[in-house]
Amino acid sequence: MEQNLSLEQIQNFKGKYPKQLWYLFFSEMWERFCFYGMRGMLVVFMVGQLGMNDRIANLQYGATQAWVYAFTFIGGLFADKILGLRKSLFWGGILMIIGSVILSIDPKHFFFIGIGFTIVGTGFFKPNISSMVGQLYQDGDPRRDAGFSFFYMGVNLGALIGGYICIAVAEGSMWQSIVPEHLRWNVGFGFAAIVMIVSLLTFTQTQKKLGSIGVSPLLEIETSKRKKMEVLTYVGSLLIIPVIIVMVANTAYTDYFMMFIGPASILYLLYEMKNFTVVENKKLFAALIFIIFSIFFWAFFEQSGGSLSLFAVNNLNNTILGVKLSPNGVNNSANSFFVIGFAALVGLVWLWMAKRKIEPNTVIKFGLAFLFLAGGFWIFYYTKFFADAGGRTSLGLFTFGWFIITFGELCLSPIGMSAMTKLSPLKTQAVIMGMWFLASAYGQYFAGMLGANIAEASENASNLEKLNVYADGYQQLAIYALIAGVVLIAISPLVKKLMQEVK
Repeated sequence: MEQNLSLEQIQNFKGKYPKQLWYLFFSEMWERFCFYGMRGMLVVFMVGQLGMNDRIANLQYGATQAWVYAFTFIGGLFADKILGLRKSLFWGGILMIIGSVILSIDPKHFFFIGIGFTIVGTGFFKPNISSMVGQLYQDGDPRRDAGFSFFYMGVNLGALIGGYICIAVAEGSMWQSIVPEHLRWNVGFGFAAIVMIVSLLTFTQTQKKLGSIGVSPLLEIETSKRKKMEVLTYVGSLLIIPVIIVMVANTAYTDYFMMFIGPASILYLLYEMKNFTVVENKKLFAALIFIIFSIFFWAFFEQSGGSLSLFAVNNLNNTILGVKLSPNGVNNSANSFFVIGFAALVGLVWLWMAKRKIEPNTVIKFGLAFLFLAGGFWIFYYTKFFADAGGRTSLGLFTFGWFIITFGELCLSPIGMSAMTKLSPLKTQAVIMGMWFLASAYGQYFAGMLGANIAEASENASNLEKLNVYADGYQQLAIYALIAGVVLIAISPLVKKLMQEVK
């Protein structure tokens, strides 16, 4: 029967994609609707509803998102050692549903409580579903990158729908006649709760078809002892939520945490490396190089939820080709729209190049990602030359900037997830995936700081002056991204040696 498939049978699939990828695709799609829908609302909600100024809202956004991604390392660790990928994912989904429901009831008064549940829940959910995708493939299978690109399209389908609908409804540019004004933010956050339930149901109804992928790592020990360890993990994760709430609400605590968690994760990895061979450890060092560079990529890219959200609200007009749209909704979802349109195509291009032995290696792909990122931010800068006297500029040109950046993301994010699974031994795969998302946490953290600096420079300025300050800030980010891309391409021969046979 299908649920009794062995790992070998699953991995020996015919065609481009294993059918199990579809089940994980849809589960992740709805979870990303929840995540990106909430992400798009955070800064605008904090400024408009909680009364924060732009600088504080950027810092708060960076801290909140940093905690979301930082906790994926902890979630990956407990999945590897105690719960297994499946139970960890299920528990994370439950916590995310609770957090979203709390936010939908009263987002103003329960904001940080709801965020606390969501942070811990995402930590248990996010790294583990990506690890399961990696286990659908045998080592060395050239179809893996295409599979992750396809999976990433599912991520962005959810991000597109949730990223636009939630903020458009919350700010009142969509469904004004259906949703009462005083309930718009409640409904926006409520969408996240509904789709997370759909995500969890999708996974629970299809997990039997995953064979042995994601089961508990403690099946060989006594059942009562295993259950006790699992219960302690559940209780511990609940007890940590109040601590998370306090630390997220006070960004200074986030500074201390970020000073600790990164070095601690690297020390833990070094401790684990003593159990591996020299060849395996070289691959892990290569993975660390990718992880470190990805921090810089996400610090720039994730301006989307921070400074670019405020830029969209204050400095963009609301039409593209005569169609009225929510500027921040476009900012929050345009990238996902383009990923859906081009992710599968890019994945097929990698396959086509691989068959002809001309596919660029992972390091070169990362370098290209930064070059595309630089191009997109240069376009954001260039919007200043199309501004009217009131400081409003072209939403269409801004959207074209996201079109360019999308190709950078497709060269880095799905390829990076795939590389993490290829470069890490199975026993530490979820931890490495957690470190990959921990790098995103640092990216989010620095994104908040960069956005806060731009906001501070434009404080008390007119709308036109504010546009110029933001645009000039994006020009600086374009230059830094260009430098990072050139450096990566220059060191590609060294990193390629560390990667051994991994392409």
